[in-house]
Amino acid sequence: MSTALDKFQRLEGMALWRATPDVQRREVIVSLGEATLVIKDAQDRALTHWSLPAVRRLNPGQQPAVFFPDGDSDETLEIDAAHDDLVEAIEKLRKAVARPTNASGRLRMSVLAISVATVASLAVFWLPDALANHALRVVPNVARQSIGQDMQQLATRLTGQPCSAPLAVPAVDALQKRLQVRSISILPNALREAVALPGNVVLLGRDTIEDYEEPDVAAGYIVAAQTASPDPLRGVLETGGIRASLRLLTSGTLPEDLLLKHIERLISTPPTAAADTDLIAAFEEKRVRLQPYALARDPSGESTLPLIEAAPFTEDLPEPILIDRYWVALQGICGS
Repeated sequence: MSTALDKFQRLEGMALWRATPDVQRREVIVSLGEATLVIKDAQDRALTHWSLPAVRRLNPGQQPAVFFPDGDSDETLEIDAAHDDLVEAIEKLRKAVARPTNASGRLRMSVLAISVATVASLAVFWLPDALANHALRVVPNVARQSIGQDMQQLATRLTGQPCSAPLAVPAVDALQKRLQVRSISILPNALREAVALPGNVVLLGRDTIEDYEEPDVAAGYIVAAQTASPDPLRGVLETGGIRASLRLLTSGTLPEDLLLKHIERLISTPPTAAADTDLIAAFEEKRVRLQPYALARDPSGESTLPLIEAAPFTEDLPEPILIDRYWVALQGICGS
């Protein structure tokens, strides 16, 4: 490009210029600069400058050659055939100067495309987690409790009303206090083990009570469910996506259809059990025997052997899960 510019530097010629369609054409001097076309009057005063990359030809291949600045075809510059050298110079120079611009334009478009793709990736992969994390940090406990209670009620559409034999109510209260759980619902159908809900609420399947001889198994399933879902509200937000996080941030509530959808998922496919090390630590913190739970998961003990071998409280607990009369009452909670 520099060779082309050097070759045509200081080239000038006469032409007819019209600034707007409603004025007469006037005779001007056209001078080529490094990247501009300068239009001057007879006194060598510049009337206007055109950027060479923006110069367009109105009548390619025809004479006299008529040029105009890109974006304003009303302003024209007519160069007679007698100045073919000037026409040729304008054509070559504007193309020479335009090539880097086009390349730069392609580069800008490539950079823009990459930027858009990056932003889109962030929106897809980063934004949902970021919004959910923020919502989980700022949502008050009262909102969590309300959401947990709503899910507790919605679960009855799938499982029937929670078991509530009057004699067992004090036993449920005692179990809640012993495990520091705000609310435990014992469900008659659909759920075999336990799932944790927001607001320190737990749904417990009746089988964990009726099929075993000691309350440690039911207590173990409760501890395991809460360990597998240390913040159950996160699972709800993951099910609902960005819209759910925004709804929670703006209103402190979540739509019923989302809560029902998530509780259906929990009941049909409870979360995978937590890592053995996390379970062992959780059982020790809650002062619950781990061996009965491990054997309930696998009566052979083969798949849960690491839990059995590392279990705290292999003998008597410092504090029993339930006293005998409460345990007997709890086993009849789903009776008529």
